[in-house]
Amino acid sequence: MRQKINIPHQEIIPAILQELPGWYRQQAGDRELPWRTSPTPYHTWLSEIMLQQTRATAVIPYYERFLEALPTIEALAHVDDERLMKLWQGLGYYSRARNLKKAAIIITEDYDGKLPDDFNTLLKLPGIGRYTASAIGSIAFGQPRPAVDGNVLRVLSRTLASSADIAIPAVKTAMEQALAPHYPAGQTAGDLNQAFMDLGATICLPNGEPHCTRCPLERICLAHADGIEQELPLKSSPRQRRLEKHTILLLKQGSAIALHQRPSKGLLAGLWEFPNLPGKLSAKDVKTWLQKHGLLAKKLQALPAAKHVFSHVEWQLSGWLVELVPASGLSAAEDKLPFNWVTPEELAERYSLPSAFQYYFPYIYRKK
Repeated sequence: MRQKINIPHQEIIPAILQELPGWYRQQAGDRELPWRTSPTPYHTWLSEIMLQQTRATAVIPYYERFLEALPTIEALAHVDDERLMKLWQGLGYYSRARNLKKAAIIITEDYDGKLPDDFNTLLKLPGIGRYTASAIGSIAFGQPRPAVDGNVLRVLSRTLASSADIAIPAVKTAMEQALAPHYPAGQTAGDLNQAFMDLGATICLPNGEPHCTRCPLERICLAHADGIEQELPLKSSPRQRRLEKHTILLLKQGSAIALHQRPSKGLLAGLWEFPNLPGKLSAKDVKTWLQKHGLLAKKLQALPAAKHVFSHVEWQLSGWLVELVPASGLSAAEDKLPFNWVTPEELAERYSLPSAFQYYFPYIYRKK
């Protein structure tokens, strides 16, 4: 049986939507974001994908670099995969970039290179869900569609004093359904969605005390009136992340560094990485592994521990910088292990390595 979700005090939703557009336009100059200066369908789509799981200020340089290299959907459709990954490097969640290209190919082949404005058609494109389709529809095409994300859920939960668990997908659906009948068409629809984004990012904060005295909804916020704004929204804890230990090997042969390509499926699929082994390996363990593969270590240097957190798994990292004996060299490694040997310059310019491995970049470029 489908769970019935009760969103309380829906009668004040029109008042919320009346307050936000004017506030957004008034403060827009204080939060200048490049995708807002030219909200074309492509720019809106690209920015919304980049903004998933990433702060707006962090996205700006990536967005500008990406558009400079790939100014059109057609250019995105034809970009080389290695180039695409390099442009995306640092943003994480690399499946977003792959889906962008997959969708761009479909748009180029089936829609003459123009992002479709139909909501259901957008939903069929790789990487586009209800939130992104609604954001594109409202911002780029002026459609009356609420784009409900964590910011909207937090603002509404507090303003309506809702105790519904926002980790439950049905609550998100119920919030969207509560907003939808009151959303206008035209530019105001996009302004409303961006107002919610800005309000959640700068005032109605998720951690710490919200800045209620600066909030345009302070007068009508029921949680603020009852002094419970920091108790809302309610959100059940996600499942505990799995812990994995990995030993990173920076294998150096002269100026060349060994890279390995990850499998085509799974976590960080198809991306380049430094060779790494499961567990926390000692110097003796590393030497044994090297000898097994026909490599000899001239020098081993232990590297500091690091940690990288994914949505569902945490990597606890240790590392070794390994200078190989020339006699064991490139040919032996090429014969026995699937490595690419690249210079530091090639690594910087051509190869995309996930953030998990970038903790150890300084030890490649450090001068002796």
